[in-house]
Amino acid sequence: MNATRPMMRLHLNTMSGRLMAGTLTLALTAAACAGNEPAATGVTLDGTTTRVVATTTVLADLVAQVGGDLVTVTPLVPLGGEVHTFDPSPSDAVTISEAELVVMNGLGLDEWLRDLAQTAGPADVTIVELAEDLGGVDYLEPAEHEGDAAEDEEGADEPEEDDDHAGESANPHLWLNVTYTQEYVEKLVAALKQVDPDNAARYDANATEYQQELTDLDAWVREQMATVPNENRRVISFHEAFPYFAAAYDLEIVGTVIDAPGQDPSAAQVAGLIEAIRDEGVSAIFAESQFPSDLTQTIAEETDVPVVTDLYNDSLGPAPADTYVGLIEWDVERIVQALQ
Repeated sequence: MNATRPMMRLHLNTMSGRLMAGTLTLALTAAACAGNEPAATGVTLDGTTTRVVATTTVLADLVAQVGGDLVTVTPLVPLGGEVHTFDPSPSDAVTISEAELVVMNGLGLDEWLRDLAQTAGPADVTIVELAEDLGGVDYLEPAEHEGDAAEDEEGADEPEEDDDHAGESANPHLWLNVTYTQEYVEKLVAALKQVDPDNAARYDANATEYQQELTDLDAWVREQMATVPNENRRVISFHEAFPYFAAAYDLEIVGTVIDAPGQDPSAAQVAGLIEAIRDEGVSAIFAESQFPSDLTQTIAEETDVPVVTDLYNDSLGPAPADTYVGLIEWDVERIVQALQ
């Protein structure tokens, strides 16, 4: 898909793995991240930009697209990092304490941000949860995975305390449906205008342009996904990152390799998944770049089902997946190719 406007790129601080966006022309550098330490300076602040902290690189890019050169945005989870299991450092608390706006996804994805903000942030900091209470969203509940029923027959009503999404009412990965990301943008621009009302018109203008780009992106995704044969639309994903993508673009997710990041499946769960892959005629397994691939490859070899490698969802990647639009294009191209 050809972009309709100049793409704002985030600059990755090579010393820390943190993104800093302050202008319309910064480029994302695909450097390896070193731990969880935040950028020391990254961009010199002169008091003319609104300082924004986002939990993930995906959300940070949305801020950069809407805020442009009016904002300096820092994601807490580094490029390629895992938001579900992220362990904030003391320096992350300092970063939040200096912010005027904190952007999180919500729905349990980045719940650790709440405690961090309460202990580190100023009392008047604005926190916006982009995925919460969106009127135009059909929220999906976390699914039960193949192999769970047999293993969890005893004590099935007791939630897993260490499950990242246990007790949450909806799956949090809304942004892989492009139209839901447009809902994020509406909520984000309202938050930016609240903390920086003097520049409301510029935020509105940026958002209008970006929303058109997202409208074009959604149309492109639908056009590409329409080329997938109906018999090839059953897939397995590594974790529950793709249900909104599947619902929007007509795929069926038969199961997942793991229930939640940080939780290894039992032998019974793996056996149940392998059986489901064979019974349901699964066409591909989605592997995600930020997670280990050993188990995915083992299941693929056992079932003779191809793996779609290096998909991005919770984190941006190196170029060309270094923006939200680039991430979606990258994933769709690989998914469509694998399902032909």
